[in-house]
Amino acid sequence: MNATMTTPLQPLLHDSVVVLTAPSQAWSTADGTVDGCGIHGFYHSDVRVLGEIALTVGGSLPEHIATATPDAATAVFTSLSRGVDDATADPRVRIDRVREVHAGSLVETITVRNALGTSIRPRVDVSVRADFSPMQKIKAGLTGSEHPVATLATTDGVTFTSGVVTAALSAGDAEVVVGDDTATLSWAPEIPAHSAVTLGWRIDVEDPSAVVAGAAPSPAWDAVTASTGDSRLAAWLRQALGDLQGLRMSTTARPDEVFLAAGAPWFFTLFGRDSIWAARMLLPLGTDIAASTLRILAELQGTRVVNETAEQPGKIMHELRPAALTLPGEGVVLPPLYYGTVDATALWVMLLHDAWKWGMPSAEVEALLPNLEAALAWMRDYGDSDGDGFLEYVDTTGHGLANQGWKDSGDSIQWRDGALAEGPIALCEVQAYAYEAAVGGAELLEAFGRPGADEWRDWAAAMKERFAASFWIDDPAGAYPAIALDASKRKVDTVTSNIGHLLGTGILDAEHAALVARRLVSPALNSGYGLRTMSSDSDGFWPLSYHGGSVWAHDTAIAIAGLARDGFGAEAELLADGLLRAAEGFGYRMPELHSGDSSADAASPIPYPAACRPQAWSAAAAVAVLTARLGLAGDARTGTLTIDPIPGVGTMDVTGLRFDGAPLDIAVDQDGRVTRG
Repeated sequence: MNATMTTPLQPLLHDSVVVLTAPSQAWSTADGTVDGCGIHGFYHSDVRVLGEIALTVGGSLPEHIATATPDAATAVFTSLSRGVDDATADPRVRIDRVREVHAGSLVETITVRNALGTSIRPRVDVSVRADFSPMQKIKAGLTGSEHPVATLATTDGVTFTSGVVTAALSAGDAEVVVGDDTATLSWAPEIPAHSAVTLGWRIDVEDPSAVVAGAAPSPAWDAVTASTGDSRLAAWLRQALGDLQGLRMSTTARPDEVFLAAGAPWFFTLFGRDSIWAARMLLPLGTDIAASTLRILAELQGTRVVNETAEQPGKIMHELRPAALTLPGEGVVLPPLYYGTVDATALWVMLLHDAWKWGMPSAEVEALLPNLEAALAWMRDYGDSDGDGFLEYVDTTGHGLANQGWKDSGDSIQWRDGALAEGPIALCEVQAYAYEAAVGGAELLEAFGRPGADEWRDWAAAMKERFAASFWIDDPAGAYPAIALDASKRKVDTVTSNIGHLLGTGILDAEHAALVARRLVSPALNSGYGLRTMSSDSDGFWPLSYHGGSVWAHDTAIAIAGLARDGFGAEAELLADGLLRAAEGFGYRMPELHSGDSSADAASPIPYPAACRPQAWSAAAAVAVLTARLGLAGDARTGTLTIDPIPGVGTMDVTGLRFDGAPLDIAVDQDGRVTRG
């Protein structure tokens, strides 16, 4: 008989409950059960410490009736235990199970409530199984620890150890039975009539190999409030800011420098591009997260040429891991500190410039000017690898990322007929980033009395001219920019959301900006739930393709910001309304991405089932939409803050924003008049 072989598959995430405080996270079914399947587990620093957590009352699984998530770090699972109840219709034995995840720990309290007229004495059991599978194995649909699991009974629980990682479980007065890699905690409480008993346990993890650690929440973010005529925006902001608190993180080497982890579960670490974009979108909340993100990335900035890691002098890194990242079946092996990104360096410069404009202290900006000069030099000396005046990328190792822009999946750069473009690839948006970085960098150099400003202005002007001559494609529906130039400098002709990133950078003239704005809101790109990554009339389009037809909240928010910045308020509002429609459909926790199905065909947004959530730039997109609707633009050098709301967006009353280090409260009436600010 032939054995049936099952191909490992990446776990789906869309219907699981996540509770997190970076760098720890717990994923479960809706009733709180961690069943060892797929993503379910308690993780710390890219290791699944526990693969199973199960609760029984009276020997049976409780019957789940509700789940609430009051904040990113907490879930409350409510269930019934009818096996120890009476036979009447009203349930009178209820269980409220509160799960909290803090940095390095999971804490559960289990409250059994008895509304019967007599006492009960149910047996309550919690069984756990240690796992210690690396996250990269879980993502590949595999399991298995890299080191044997050792179990040691203690006076109040059990300690699990695998390699250098130790997890200490304590259960107070519970009876604890220990197996090879398991423990069962048992209580038999007497619960009088009309009363309740609360039981609890916790597990604390130590991982000396971790490269990231938790960071304290931001009190300033907690102080932000919004009341908007469009209630969806206020609701999205509340959820987003709570999620962002859970994603705050630092490196173990520099615990004082906070950044935002890219997203849970797969990208729970420092990513240059993601952390920069999220910090940039959050500038109206203050410059602290931008400044610390800039500093930690400056410390890791490349200083030499290392082909294996893609490091180059002046280059900003892509991602940080405790060990090499191997993606089974994909042929991808990334070193612990990897520099395979073509856009993070220019984005770093853009963030420094914008943070300065929003009020980052001059001394902190000045301290980073040597890094600025190195980043600008990288664009000229290394980013443009063939001397044609454009920034391009190619993986030279054979096991790095084939695509190194934000759309970094292997099939993301396609011709309109679905064929893959061959590298080196020069992405359209990367040229726009480089242009804006050169202009902003020149402004910084001049303001601080350093040489080179004129050189970089000339460089930017030449880039703008080359871009206009090399990227535009004629089309009966209106000319549009190619997504990229391929190895032969041919214009890759797929219509994509990448063109939205050109707006607001200054690389487009007014006529070209209008063409891009019109294309973005066309039915082929605008799904009604946000901007599709690929036009629906392309042969490679598929609404559930990671980068070939899906919708990414941050991608749409970047386009919205660019549209608003370039004066296309109606188009910006049309896309913003689509994002808000999607946010409402996802309970205001916007996932990493969702399906590109049209709102005309789908009554609610369809999940991309493996999307991370929360995701830093998806959450930060809420602030970007608010900023665009308010028309905010600041220049701390002159103390000037512009507030120019998009017409027709309705009332807005926002407190807790910050400009140039000072609190900023803004109110806008129904007619778009600024009444406070």
